[in-house]
Amino acid sequence: MCGIVGAVSQRDIVPTLIEGLRRLEYRGYDSCGVAVHRDGAPRRARSMARVNALARTAADMQLEGLTGIAHTRWATHGLPAMQNAHPIFSRELIAVVHNGIIENHEPLRTMLIGRGYEFVSQTDTEVVAHLIHAFYHGDLLAAVRAATALLHGSYAIAVFSNDEPQRMVGARQGSPLVVGIGAEESFLASDVLALEGSTDRFIFLEDGDSADLTPSGVRICDRDGNHVRRPERSVVQPRAEGSLGEYRHYMQKEIFEQPDAVAQTIAEAEPLSTLLFKARSRDAFDAIDNVLLLGCGTSHYSGQVAKHWFESIARLPVQVEIASEYRYRQPVESSRTLVVVISQSGETADTLAALKHAQALGHEHTLAICNVAASAMMRATKWSFLTKAGREIGVASTKAFTTQLAALFVLAATLGRIRGVVTAEQEARYRLQLDELPAALRAVLALEPQVIAWANELAMCEHVLFLGRGPHLAIALEGALKLKEISYIHAEAFPAGELKHGPLALVTSAMPVVVCAPNDGLVDKLKSNMEEVRARGGRLYVIADVGTHIEPGESMSVIELPPYFGPLSSLLHVLPLQLLAYHAACIRGTDVDKPRNLAKSVTVD
Repeated sequence: MCGIVGAVSQRDIVPTLIEGLRRLEYRGYDSCGVAVHRDGAPRRARSMARVNALARTAADMQLEGLTGIAHTRWATHGLPAMQNAHPIFSRELIAVVHNGIIENHEPLRTMLIGRGYEFVSQTDTEVVAHLIHAFYHGDLLAAVRAATALLHGSYAIAVFSNDEPQRMVGARQGSPLVVGIGAEESFLASDVLALEGSTDRFIFLEDGDSADLTPSGVRICDRDGNHVRRPERSVVQPRAEGSLGEYRHYMQKEIFEQPDAVAQTIAEAEPLSTLLFKARSRDAFDAIDNVLLLGCGTSHYSGQVAKHWFESIARLPVQVEIASEYRYRQPVESSRTLVVVISQSGETADTLAALKHAQALGHEHTLAICNVAASAMMRATKWSFLTKAGREIGVASTKAFTTQLAALFVLAATLGRIRGVVTAEQEARYRLQLDELPAALRAVLALEPQVIAWANELAMCEHVLFLGRGPHLAIALEGALKLKEISYIHAEAFPAGELKHGPLALVTSAMPVVVCAPNDGLVDKLKSNMEEVRARGGRLYVIADVGTHIEPGESMSVIELPPYFGPLSSLLHVLPLQLLAYHAACIRGTDVDKPRNLAKSVTVD
């Protein structure tokens, strides 16, 4: 993986391909490249730097063409190296870009070597290129279909042959791929965002589909080779992000956009109604008596917070599963389960696979909470809720997380009202808290100077512990994830009550301990856990609500938040942890928006 753009047109498409890659840069990548059809042999430019460097190389080469493909790569098979950068060629005839993982690439590689093919990369993609070449007899679509029939795993590919100008073929299985339709030109991309400004007409390919593109149009075949018509959709692109303005990085900008993003996400949540989730029937959720939350990384942590809401507000039993693990178990299923998948991009491969697994087990009640309206996840579920975070460019998710939490809270309160366990008075109180939430978030962001002082101390450390209890355990986990994602400081989070069951052995004066301390029913127990740390010489950094009576002192620093914000307290406590990670990373000089080894949209499992 990570990003694909392809075009076949009556004009030079290199600028379009380069611009498409720029729009996909937010996903993260370690190399990039572009290839075009030329008389004699395909030509390509590749770079181990950013897309702007690729653009300069392409200009220096005077690279131009009417048919071409481009790619940003996040390494899966083979180190980040020039020979592994896409596009990948086979015998100066076939050019391929590929997202996904070919699980049976080793036996296919052995077979192809036996047929005389020479491999110059360590990628599984080169297997795809040589396979297509082996099956190619003048018909690119037939060769692609024959080659993909042998592939096991996931793939989205865009291919051209130098023998067939003005033709490009795409195919997908498990990884997203869309067709864009223009005026006398056709496009392929892994994300509609890549084609912003080129077209707003899209066809979303289904698993097993192959697409045959020319400037005059597109033909689609299903996995059985039958010509099919997939619906064309008009997709209005989100507003392009402006400049950084006063901010140093997109992550910082996105942290400070959270009050507005949350406000927009909850704007239509009055009154609480099934209509919020695209469920037209008032009794749509009546058959539900338990909830399964599926997500990865940050989205998994939002589900862990929401578990407390579903249980305390809606009085529903809840399971929270890491999506990449769920489909490899044999869970006890119930037809009355609401399966909620949570994703920023809506294309997360593990979460999509978990959703398909749940549907294969007979789960009919499925709901997506996602930030991208046209994503695969939003199209695959029965119901959906679109968060309004706007485009998130920083790889480390911030505003997508808080808007997910807001959406999950609205869902919990809606289910509680439908089930009759949330009274009209409680609903009004929840609505008031939601209305006041953006202002409370702004008040927390105003504490940034105090967080910077902490960051100056923690940036000098190589290990940090985070503690939390109840729903704030997931916030501590998210804080630890953010710190290690962008500052590369090793960080772990634990339930505060578990300290004495092992983690306390790690506590020394060299191990800072960050604590989420809301003024809830567990605060006194949390204070006892904090004393366990101080007794072992540990240094405490405590994020506490007004009224907890946690005072700064020897080996303890305190940042005081606004008064306890009830069940929505988690959204306030995560903001200082995001800022802490951000400023620690700045001090350490890391690439904040594009941290090493990570991609924004994880489209392989």
